[in-house]
Amino acid sequence: SRMDEKARSCLLRHRAALERDIKTSYIIDHMISDEVLTLEEEQNVKTLSTQRDRGVRLINIILRKDNYTYISFYNALLHEGYKDLAALLQDCIPIISPLMSNSKDDNTPYVQARLCEGGVPQRPVVFVTRMKLIQAIRKEVYKLQDDPGWVTVYGMAGCGKSVLAAEALRDHKFLNTCFPGGVHWISIGKQDRAGLLVKLQNLCVRLDQDSQASQRPPLNIEEAKDRLRLLMFRKFPRSLLILDDVWDSWVLKAFDIQCRVLITTRDIGVTDTVTGKKYTVHVNSGLEHEKALEVLALFVNMKVSELPTEAHIIVNECKGSPLVVSLIGALLKEFPKRWQYYLKQLQNKQFKRIRKSSSYDYEALDEAMSISIEVLSEDRKGYYKDLSVLEKDVKVPTKVLCVLWDMETEDVEDILQVFVNKSLLFCDRNGNSFLYYLHDLQLDFLTEQNRDHLPQLHAKMVNQYQKSYKKCPPAPIEDDCMYWYNFLAYHMVKANMHKELYSLMFSLDWIKAKTELMGPAHLISEFVQYRHILDEENSTVRDNFQEFLSLNGHLLVQKPLPDIVQLGLCQPSTSEVYRQARLKAEQKREKRTFYLDWVNKGALVSLTRLVVRPHTDTVYHACFSSDGQKIASCGADRTLQILKSETGERLLEINDHDDEVLCCAFSPDNKLVATCTTDKKVKVWNSETGNLIKTYEEHAEQVNHCEFNNTSEKILLATCSDDTYLKLWDINEKHCRNTLFGHEGYVNHCLFSPDDHYLASCSNDGTLKLWDVESANEWKSIDVKELFLESEDNQNDAEVLVKCCSWSSDSARVMAAAKNIIFVFDVETSTLLTEIKMNPHSTIYYFDFCPRSQMAAVAVSPYSVELWNIESNKRVADLRGHLSWVRSVRFSPDGSTLLSSSDDQTVRLWETNKVHKSSVVSLKRVLDVLFHGDDVTILAPDNRKQLQKKNQNYSVSSYTGDSRVCCCCLSKNRQSAALGHDDGIVKILTLPDFKTIRATEGHKKSVQKCQFTPDGQTLITSSDDATILLWNWQTEDFKVLQGHSEQVKNFKLLDNKRLLSWSFDGTVKVWDITSGEVMQDFACHDGAVLCCDVSPNGTMFSSTSADKTAKVWSFSNPVPLYVLEGHKDCVRSCRFSWNSKFLATGDDDGEIRIWKVSNGKLLNICPKDAGNSTESKHGGWVTDLHFSPDSKILVSTGGYIK
Repeated sequence: SRMDEKARSCLLRHRAALERDIKTSYIIDHMISDEVLTLEEEQNVKTLSTQRDRGVRLINIILRKDNYTYISFYNALLHEGYKDLAALLQDCIPIISPLMSNSKDDNTPYVQARLCEGGVPQRPVVFVTRMKLIQAIRKEVYKLQDDPGWVTVYGMAGCGKSVLAAEALRDHKFLNTCFPGGVHWISIGKQDRAGLLVKLQNLCVRLDQDSQASQRPPLNIEEAKDRLRLLMFRKFPRSLLILDDVWDSWVLKAFDIQCRVLITTRDIGVTDTVTGKKYTVHVNSGLEHEKALEVLALFVNMKVSELPTEAHIIVNECKGSPLVVSLIGALLKEFPKRWQYYLKQLQNKQFKRIRKSSSYDYEALDEAMSISIEVLSEDRKGYYKDLSVLEKDVKVPTKVLCVLWDMETEDVEDILQVFVNKSLLFCDRNGNSFLYYLHDLQLDFLTEQNRDHLPQLHAKMVNQYQKSYKKCPPAPIEDDCMYWYNFLAYHMVKANMHKELYSLMFSLDWIKAKTELMGPAHLISEFVQYRHILDEENSTVRDNFQEFLSLNGHLLVQKPLPDIVQLGLCQPSTSEVYRQARLKAEQKREKRTFYLDWVNKGALVSLTRLVVRPHTDTVYHACFSSDGQKIASCGADRTLQILKSETGERLLEINDHDDEVLCCAFSPDNKLVATCTTDKKVKVWNSETGNLIKTYEEHAEQVNHCEFNNTSEKILLATCSDDTYLKLWDINEKHCRNTLFGHEGYVNHCLFSPDDHYLASCSNDGTLKLWDVESANEWKSIDVKELFLESEDNQNDAEVLVKCCSWSSDSARVMAAAKNIIFVFDVETSTLLTEIKMNPHSTIYYFDFCPRSQMAAVAVSPYSVELWNIESNKRVADLRGHLSWVRSVRFSPDGSTLLSSSDDQTVRLWETNKVHKSSVVSLKRVLDVLFHGDDVTILAPDNRKQLQKKNQNYSVSSYTGDSRVCCCCLSKNRQSAALGHDDGIVKILTLPDFKTIRATEGHKKSVQKCQFTPDGQTLITSSDDATILLWNWQTEDFKVLQGHSEQVKNFKLLDNKRLLSWSFDGTVKVWDITSGEVMQDFACHDGAVLCCDVSPNGTMFSSTSADKTAKVWSFSNPVPLYVLEGHKDCVRSCRFSWNSKFLATGDDDGEIRIWKVSNGKLLNICPKDAGNSTESKHGGWVTDLHFSPDSKILVSTGGYIK
């Protein structure tokens, strides 16, 4: 039989961690003994050379097998100490019907008689089998068949030790073969010496009851021990003695008589004082979820599927504790309508109200737990009390408790081991260190018992931390660092240490240390969670820090780590973040640390609310849940991420995909999330647990998009594919409900109308189709391609791909995007209502219509998001921030927030309700700057074909051109400006009135650069038409420099007579400005020349190229002085130092190399701390480089462009 899909999916999801960490030889030994692996398969794994390869092969073998193999693998992980890895698999362990020797059919009259004679408790009225544990106990007890010894079954209070021990004996063959002398059960409990003597006297009487000569009872424990030894040796030589609920090791000395003993206890160390072979079986503290539900169902006489929601919550609250489940089940049997009541008592820690059932020794749940603590010494009780401040499900490193108790590691481990031995605490090993944690019930009991002392206990934790880490937060190499970063603020809140909380949360040092290690989401969540406290001090400061983290946190986790001081200096001057950053910059200035402090920050206005980086590659899609509380994103890294929309905190990660995930969608009830991938699969997941619900494999090509309908009454999923089909799926069915035929090309996108009556789809065949959802028939087909070819912007392209479609909120209009135009149609008549045209040089990747307004969001190439008002056909905002192509945009259900995903690996949230008049304006990245004393003059074109001139005191924007401005420059006297347009026109304007005084059409294509000569008389321009123009704009004389065969990349004036230019044709040329002739022609590279620089001494120049090399040349030699090799990508920038001794080069992989000019040797690769990181070291292309005047500091600029 095949492995359950749920179990198989779990293995796939966690295979990376399993393959990386396990040592296969020990695991395989266990699995061979369980007869789920063969010797041939073992040899197949052993032949591989590395541990990881062996792990990969073992997992592949397991994936081809059945449920028993999964269970055997899980048990092997536990046995070998891989508890964390086993925990990953625990929730998906398949349920197997017990067909082995522990079935009720094997509880024969012989078994019943032998157990009854031995005083073994009967099976509880409500009982579910725990096969793995019963088999584990039998396996160890079987070892006592031939030799005396001790088997210890240990676990915390109420875990079911006694029931399991008794159940392990209910087997005819097992009893008859191993213990023909019978079994003898003695309930020990907490005893003094007098009580133990009574137990021994009763046992001796029972064993000797058929003796003809009655003996007096033993008078003391030693006499009882001798008589028991004689009886067991002579009358019951092959019998088993079961000592139930042993508390103290001294008790066992009375039974240390070389016989076979099975013990149940909470303290694993009780057998330390006795002789003989010893074996142990650990009983988990809780039942599996389904088993626990089965217990409750049996008590209340219901099917598991009929149990109310409270049943699941009760099981989760008590972690499946058999004791708690049985107690509550017994109570519910008498009061079947009290589900909510008993759940409330459990959640409120009212343990006294969860009282005794007839089969348990203690009056109530709190008594069962308190008696375990009472046996501790007074000092140990105090240490155990300190654990009240721990959080549930948190494993605490030893180092944390070393800090708390101010002790050495060995002393702390000794104390904690006492708690572990007595099942008051649990321990996992993590490499060479230990991690400790409490069961939820133990923690609930502790916090309830110490309710009045909790603030002081939390304050003790904070004070001890501050004592240990006075100077700086713990470093990442410290074992306890993650604990403090996660919970220090929590302890401060619980201790009411508000001033300490302010100092911590409003500290750049803490933010830097925590974010670099954990990412920003947890810290943002704390700002939100503790807002009510932080705002008491200063709500503005809290806003400052929260906004800083929301917008810059994703940068703080990039490699190499950016300087938080520089990021802080970019904040508004009124921000507390800026104030702290400025102070740190002042302190570091003495150490010659270089910082930039922007002078025009006041003009910066951003609509961005949050930036998260959930993926390691392109983010293809992101969407909101229907309540707007969650975000799902998916991408080229083959993962699905689910995040909190307010903070970006990761709620769930699913990496069980075999290929790139192209789209994701929430179901209308938010319980499900669907994904579609390039490997033709559609998968549906539980959005809370990450469990795989459905896998559909009926598409024949990659699936481009998936979308749920809008009502939860009948949930449908639509998908579209490169196979030209759409499919509708009823998620309760195994197969496709309908296949929609009609498109003749790849289907790129589909979307249900808000009323769910229709489904819209668009395709590479140039059409937009509307389908009737009920009948799955085509209702309308609109030829978008024909409309595009008829439009004014038609470029006679044969192929018109319809990329995306969307609906208005009233379902009356439908929209489709092709190239740079959005077409808006009336749904009923198919009439074209309007066309929304982007820049003709742009391409629309995605768009979405706002559900609550007339606004549409458009993802436009190369990397911007635009907001348009559909009614007025005007752009209302230009959302800049992404550093690469934007793949998707989606509005939140209330329309207040917009989501965008990009190739730059980020997801951004924008606040659409903060759109203002200037939101539509954005400056282009072509500008010119002049510095004159303390004044700075900037000339820059914006996206409205306007030109802005700015200085530090005022801004003027009065020039509007007829075409796109590609470049601009200022004359040195600041009285003139030149512009180059994309249609080849060059203009001269007067300043400050922007009056056009000269214009020429000297170029045939876009003008890429313009520059005045020092005297301002001549303007030099270069163009995509491969020419350079020398224009004396006052006399209107000009020379055309022709010689390059491809686009001129750039030029540089060498002096008043010479000009250096470089081109995509791979050449560098030196021109005589006076004659217009080529003076020198250097064939530099096989690829495009991307950058050149001239040495300050004027004797050399450098060139860099797309061929991944840089070269150093002498003006007097046509052969390069040095060829600089080693870059792994296009070399885009270069710069000589001011002393001409060094050359810096930067490439598209973010790497900067520094060379010695005198011999061409490599001196440094920047940054040094990048190590083996595969991430882009500069966040993308290195676009420019500059040395400081003393040649000791290098400044680089770059961007993320893919």
